[in-house]
Amino acid sequence: MTKPKHIVLTSHPSSSRCNSPAINWGESDPLKRGPIVGTLVNSGHRNVIGTHSGSYSVYRALAVASGTLEPNHRPDLTNTAPIVPIGPHPSWTDPNLIVSLDPFGAMVGEVYSDLYQQGYDIRPTIAITKAHINMPELQDAVEKKRLAIDGKIIKNDGSLVVTKVAIDPVWYLPGIAQRLDIQESYLRRALFQQTGGMFPELITRPDLKVFLPPIGGITVYLIGDVAAITEPNRLLAVRVHDECNGSDVFGSDICTCRPYLVHGLEVCVETAQAGGAGVIVYFRKEGRALGEVTKFLVYNARKRQAGGDSANAYFNRTECVAGVQDIRFQELMPDVLHWLGIKRIDRFVSMSDMKYNAIVQSGIEIIQRIPIPEHLIPADAQVEIAAKKAAGYYTENTTEQDAIALAEIQGRGLAD
Repeated sequence: MTKPKHIVLTSHPSSSRCNSPAINWGESDPLKRGPIVGTLVNSGHRNVIGTHSGSYSVYRALAVASGTLEPNHRPDLTNTAPIVPIGPHPSWTDPNLIVSLDPFGAMVGEVYSDLYQQGYDIRPTIAITKAHINMPELQDAVEKKRLAIDGKIIKNDGSLVVTKVAIDPVWYLPGIAQRLDIQESYLRRALFQQTGGMFPELITRPDLKVFLPPIGGITVYLIGDVAAITEPNRLLAVRVHDECNGSDVFGSDICTCRPYLVHGLEVCVETAQAGGAGVIVYFRKEGRALGEVTKFLVYNARKRQAGGDSANAYFNRTECVAGVQDIRFQELMPDVLHWLGIKRIDRFVSMSDMKYNAIVQSGIEIIQRIPIPEHLIPADAQVEIAAKKAAGYYTENTTEQDAIALAEIQGRGLAD
């Protein structure tokens, strides 16, 4: 009888530690900073906790288990480099500004090519490409003359030209802990315990400072000239949007998510066509990061209560089911804006105080906040709006604040 092969439960055996490239977070030279190596082709090369591809690593495991994927496959990165270059920016070397993604993640195929040839399985955590998107609401905006076909940003068929960026999460644990004002040891223990002990290295390997969490990533849509994003004399519009599958994809009318997302796109296009640029940042944080099952349970609880759905039960029922109202932790959200080199946002298409405060406190200036127009709010979503107003979830600009912001924007080339 064949003796079963010994399986090492931790992916970082102590005998292999000396082969791992060091990671020096915040170094300006990517070679000195070191590559992110989270693959299992050679466990001795690994220098992070977790694996690449976030939650999709589980599907990779299924493919390996079923025999459809060789476990030692290394990607051929030929012609996969970014279509549009982004950075480097000074913010990339500030360990306090970027802690939840790898700023060099899109250029690993070039800067680490020698290490790759030596056998290190270094994989991109950021990909940058170009595409066209076509949404009926944008077609409607063209038909109603709110947006113009210019052949460059909006093509003759009404499609929108965008630069698309996909980002996988890369967490620098000391920076995450500092951002959340907690001890790194407590952060590590909570991550270990709340993932059912999936990553023992969080506890056993304090020398490993980088974690690739099994969560969804970020998609960024850049509209107009990418160079305009960092040029101080050109206007920038930004919408930061957290995933809502029901509304964003299927048009559910219980919330304002898709209408606000589309309105953000329209503002971004308008700004880009006026010589500036627009940025849509889309986070995979379904149901305020509580998940879609929890979201639907809350929907049921709200609709079935005595007297029907109401604003005063909006957050209360969420807390009853989930134990908390919101766990998106917007403190980490500005990292992607700093990765883009953003220092000022002229038109921020959001009224969320949580988002606004996180961005401003990270050092980015916001000139004007743009609410969703009343006519875009679905009838069933009025409860959401009323609840958020009552809870102080967002701030509505006063006439004086609007006047100051509008004067600033008019002075630099764009008025509503």
